[in-house]
Amino acid sequence: MQAIAGTRSALTWTVHLSVLLLVLLWLFPTVGLFVSSMRSADQIATSGWWQALGPVEQNLIRRAADPDRFGVERDGRLVVEGRLLDTEEQAEIRVWGTSSRAIDRYLPGDIAELGNNETISVDAAGNYLWSGPPARMTGPGQRVFVTATMPPRLSVANYQHMLLDPSNVEGMARAFINTLTVTIPATIIPIVIAAFAAYALAWMAFPGRTLLIAAVVGLLVVPLHLALIPLLKLHLAIGIGKGYLGIWLAHTAFGLPLAIYLLRGYMVGLPRDIIENARVDGATEFQIFTKIILPLSYPALASFAIFQFLWTWNDLLIAKVFLIDATSETTVMTNQIVELLGTRGGNWEILATAAFVSIAVPLGVFFLMQRYLVRGLLAGSVK
Repeated sequence: MQAIAGTRSALTWTVHLSVLLLVLLWLFPTVGLFVSSMRSADQIATSGWWQALGPVEQNLIRRAADPDRFGVERDGRLVVEGRLLDTEEQAEIRVWGTSSRAIDRYLPGDIAELGNNETISVDAAGNYLWSGPPARMTGPGQRVFVTATMPPRLSVANYQHMLLDPSNVEGMARAFINTLTVTIPATIIPIVIAAFAAYALAWMAFPGRTLLIAAVVGLLVVPLHLALIPLLKLHLAIGIGKGYLGIWLAHTAFGLPLAIYLLRGYMVGLPRDIIENARVDGATEFQIFTKIILPLSYPALASFAIFQFLWTWNDLLIAKVFLIDATSETTVMTNQIVELLGTRGGNWEILATAAFVSIAVPLGVFFLMQRYLVRGLLAGSVK
């Protein structure tokens, strides 16, 4: 024996490092999305999420107050004073300018000549003083470009805007309820059907059982996209059209092969003596299934429930095909996020917030039931 007791082999270390790498690859995007959802649009545009805990430089565009409303006459000149930065921002301006072609022309405290005998000065804290002849200072406030060092700042303002703003609450709340309406039945229905089918294929002898098992395995490799349009035409032909019933049946059809394959593999590994003794005692097949097989198959049922729930919750393609459209009362969260992307353009902080809200429920389900996922996948593999 070359191995020494208490030491780890190279294979063990390789496995552990591989698992750690996979965890990090999955964790980094999730953490990045969460951090981005708590940052402002300017912060997202100028720095990465990994810089959120340190000061960063940002190029900001600010505008002085309207001289017609906030100007005050002093010594024959109209003076407008104010602050370019928000009062809660403890930022420091490094350079500033009055033109997009020279945003770093002036230092804090410098006085810029604007023409028409107008001047403006900006200090490091963002306070400005703009003055000029009263007859000349009309229209909107002077635009100022500043480069400031911003302190780290995370807030829940994006969540408040997304979840409490009436213009957003209606759409996201409706999409959240619709997603639950789609996901819960689309998870329960295939589990119920697959449990009966898996028990029959595992413990009941009937002609053609082997061919059915081969057909189930073959259906696992059928591309999802291949069946979308034919299935939609079938739904329209039989009168269920585009709606909840249609998408429930679609998710059931696409999830059944994996469910039957997974549950049958688990049920085949259950002790034969228990089932045979129950039959000798006079138990019917239905009683054996409900009182013996189902309680023993809970890990496998839970593992498939996780798969099916995550798939249906995050689904966009099937929702696009089997639900009406994004403006209807049946839109789901993935579709709502796509609509936000189309209507809001570059507001990535809102999109990041909406995306993290949409993954919060699947993350909770996964972490609560991950032990059943592992047990269900490994069960039956070793006797």
